Amino acid sequence: MYQYQINHRFFAQVPDGIEELAGKELAELGAERVRTTYRGVYFDAGKAVLYRINYGARLATRVLAPLLTFRCHSSDYLYKKSREISWEEFFTADHTFSVFANVTQSKLRHSQYAALRLKDAVVDSFRERFNRRPSVNRNDPDVWIGLYIERDKATISLDTGGGSLHRRGYREEGGEAPMQEITAAAMIRLSGWDGSKPLYDLMCGSGTLLSEALMAYCRIPGSYRRERFGFQFLPDYDGPLWLAVRKELDEAVREPGQGLISGSDASGTAVASARKNMTGLPHGDRVSLKVSDFRSITELRNHVILCNPPYGIRLDPGRDLGPLYRDLGDFLKQRCQGSSALIYFGNRVWIAHVGLKPSWKKALKSGGLDGRLVKYEIY
Repeated sequence: MYQYQINHRFFAQVPDGIEELAGKELAELGAERVRTTYRGVYFDAGKAVLYRINYGARLATRVLAPLLTFRCHSSDYLYKKSREISWEEFFTADHTFSVFANVTQSKLRHSQYAALRLKDAVVDSFRERFNRRPSVNRNDPDVWIGLYIERDKATISLDTGGGSLHRRGYREEGGEAPMQEITAAAMIRLSGWDGSKPLYDLMCGSGTLLSEALMAYCRIPGSYRRERFGFQFLPDYDGPLWLAVRKELDEAVREPGQGLISGSDASGTAVASARKNMTGLPHGDRVSLKVSDFRSITELRNHVILCNPPYGIRLDPGRDLGPLYRDLGDFLKQRCQGSSALIYFGNRVWIAHVGLKPSWKKALKSGGLDGRLVKYEIY
C-alpha cells in the first residue's frame, strides 16, 4: 500500500499568504485534521472528499497524494527508492508523464537534477518490465509526479488534480497582465461578498474577478471545465463514486439574479474578451458588461466594488499612475456611498495616492508580486 492509502493524508499546495483561507475552504469541502504550513495545507480525506476537493476547490494549486517518504542523501538513493514504486499501477507506457521537484536545505541541491533522476527511475522501471517506456510531456502530461526534498527527507507524490488547479479553463482570452485565478478567488472570499449587495468590477479587463465572483456565488466548482484528473490514475480510483460526487456538486449550482454581478472597462477589446470568457461558465450570460471608463459612471451606491488597477510593473513601467489612483479615490468618495471597495495594489506605492483611509490591508501575492489587498468602507 502507498502512504496516502495508509494514513489518508494529503497535501494541498496553495499560494503564499492564503494558507488559512485555503484551509477553511478545504474544511468546508469535507477535509479533516486540517493543518496549515508554509504554502500548503495538510488534511485527511477519504476518496469522496478527495474527489470533491479537486473538483470544487478554488484556492489550491495542487493536491498531492504522497506515495513514499524516505531519508535521501544522494541522487543514487533517490533513484533506487523511486524504482521501488510499481509505476505500472498508476499508468501505462502509452501515457505521458512529467516530474516537478523542489529541493531545499538538502545534500541534493538542484531541483532539476532531482527531477531528472526520478524521471529516469520511472522510465527504467517501465523499460525493464515491458521493454517500452512512457514519453515525457512537460506541458500537458497525463500524469504529474511531484518530488519534495527538505533537509534530506524526500516525499514522492502523485498530483491528484492532474495539473495546476488554477487553470479553470474559462479563460480563452487573457488580455494584458490578467490577474491569476486563485488570487481573484481569494480576493472574492476576503471581500465577504455573499450576494446581498450587487458586485461591480470597475476595471474588469478580461473578466477574471467577475468570473471568480460568478463561480463563488453560483457554487460553480473550480474545476468545472476540467476534463481529467490525476486521481483517476490512482490504483484505488472509484469511478462510480467520482461520478456521484461530480453530480452532487453540479446539482448545487444556482442561478444569479440579473444585475447581481457587473463590470466595465475603458477598453472595448478587454470587455469583448471578458464577454467571451464568460461564455465558458454556467450563467455567464447573467454577468452585465459594458465599455466605460469608471470616471463616467454616475454612481455605485450600496455595492461591493472590486478592482485590479494597472500598477506599472509589467506594463508601462515608469508610468505615473498617480492621477489614475487619485481619480479612483475621488470616485469612491463622491459616488459610492454605502459601498465597500476592495482594491488590489500590485505596487504598494500607489496606496497613498487613493487618499482614503483603509479599513484593512492584507498581503496578497500574485505571480511574484508582493501586492496588497486594501478594503475601503465608503460612508
